[in-house]
Amino acid sequence: MSNQTLSFSRTDSAKFFRTLNKRVNNYFKENNIKRTGNWKLWVKTIVMFSLFLTPYFLLLTLDIPGWAQLLLTIVMGIGMAGVGMNVMHDGNHGSFSNKAWINRLMGSSIYILAGNVYNWKVQHNVLHHTYTNIHGHDEDLEAGRILRFSEHAEWRWHHKFQHYYSVLLYGLLTINWAITTDWQQMKRYMKRKLSYGQFPNPVWNWSKLVISKLIYIAVWIVLPMLILDIVWWKILLGFFIMHYTAGLILSVIFQLAHVMEEAEMPLPEKSGTMKNSWAIHQLKTTVNFSTKNKLVNWFTGGLNHQVEHHIFPHISHVHYTKISKIVRETAKEFNLPYNEYKTTRKAIAAHFKYLKDMGAKPVTA
Repeated sequence: MSNQTLSFSRTDSAKFFRTLNKRVNNYFKENNIKRTGNWKLWVKTIVMFSLFLTPYFLLLTLDIPGWAQLLLTIVMGIGMAGVGMNVMHDGNHGSFSNKAWINRLMGSSIYILAGNVYNWKVQHNVLHHTYTNIHGHDEDLEAGRILRFSEHAEWRWHHKFQHYYSVLLYGLLTINWAITTDWQQMKRYMKRKLSYGQFPNPVWNWSKLVISKLIYIAVWIVLPMLILDIVWWKILLGFFIMHYTAGLILSVIFQLAHVMEEAEMPLPEKSGTMKNSWAIHQLKTTVNFSTKNKLVNWFTGGLNHQVEHHIFPHISHVHYTKISKIVRETAKEFNLPYNEYKTTRKAIAAHFKYLKDMGAKPVTA
């Protein structure tokens, strides 16, 4: 990752964001509603935690046939993704509640998803939301040498097959959190002294990581091995299936928002200045999908409304459907793009077409 300091254009018109922000603020004021979550978010929180944890307790307490155990691990994975998108995400953006302690509590649900609050806030809130789709700065575009998401990334011969094998790797997202990613990220971020808010005490930060990982392993692997009369490898298999299900859901939803032909991946000038202002940059690097589908809106935590989320990350996702009309109309008024796919199916097809294009060997002049 690059250590170059970036800044967004100050010559690019700021009128768009001023106008949009005023209109969105007026929406909340006129309707006398808070920008944070409401009762619908609390109901959804209960549902998602139930999907995630109820199967776990059923597996520990009941004599369940093997095929049902398999199905329950898949349900746990779906619930795990649901908690991540709807509860953890809003909590760590400070948009779940107007009470800071509730946001911290909900944000801390990442620990039972195998992640770490500090790492997630730096990687997501700082790097991704600030430097969206900027190669060398937005770590969400980094996939080692296995996948090529940007024309600015180095091409390797195996990338020409990535539209076939990528989906197999997408499911490894959260299990990588559990095993390797958190350790690597914390080492990298602490060395660069990155933080979202006050920089943490290094000893305490590393201690939390070690302790949380030990507790996680104890709850999800050691305890089932002690309680269940099941051979150890089946427990590890169930653990893997849960993570793979969650990782596949989370990865695909993210890719549909940013790794698409319509989502620009601009580079800074040599001075480190980006062409556009931050808000316009967000419009150009982000894609919505299936925003009229109530089930998709509900389950993805509004992450299919990625345009609204990136411009207003501190507004809870429960409001995105309402404010999307304001964002769309204001973008049109200023002759700016509002990238959107009508259905999830079309967005998925477009994503894998983009992967195929990025996997083709670049033509050299």
